[in-house]
Amino acid sequence: MELTPRQMKMIEIVKEHQPISGEAIAKQFGLSRATLRNDLSILTMTGLLDARPKVGYFYTGQPVEPLLFDKLYHINVSEIMIPPLMILQTISVYEAVTTLFMYDVGSLYVKNEADELIGVLSRKDLLRFSISATAPEKTPVAMIMTRMPNIITITPKETILTAGTLLSRHEIDTLPVIDPEQPKKVIGKVTKTRIMDFFIQAGHDSEHPSF
Repeated sequence: MELTPRQMKMIEIVKEHQPISGEAIAKQFGLSRATLRNDLSILTMTGLLDARPKVGYFYTGQPVEPLLFDKLYHINVSEIMIPPLMILQTISVYEAVTTLFMYDVGSLYVKNEADELIGVLSRKDLLRFSISATAPEKTPVAMIMTRMPNIITITPKETILTAGTLLSRHEIDTLPVIDPEQPKKVIGKVTKTRIMDFFIQAGHDSEHPSF
């Protein structure tokens, strides 16, 4: 898989105008920011562009060879997924916050007594709760989590490209990796950060191979 003409043009725009916002890039094409979301996600996940909140996009100068690019995007999710961090639906919001910061993760997966995935609790969920409610030590996470079927999942045999597209399209930070035979059983997770780290490391390794 090679970069598309539009993606190549986006890189040139960023080189010339960096730092530049996503909205400003979209304006150059006469398109909406949402239309370019997948392209921007691909370019940042491969390390070609860097995005900084409230600043914009920068060109990193990182080259990606077409063959390497193709190889990386066809790697299965199973090869980069990491262990999920799961909590019971009965624990309190206070306990969930403690767990989230103790393990330095962006989201927690919520399970029932049968170890089935029933929800996802993100930092955004916790922030919304903290603004509008009190007594976190008495409120179970089941009251504020995002519930099934509103959770986007992926299977281990799907590609990293599919994972990145889902994360970008749905504007989420994490995807539970589920057992294809047991859709409620979580066997791993993949995040935006995990995918980006993988591509950056792969790019670094291609430039500085170890013998």
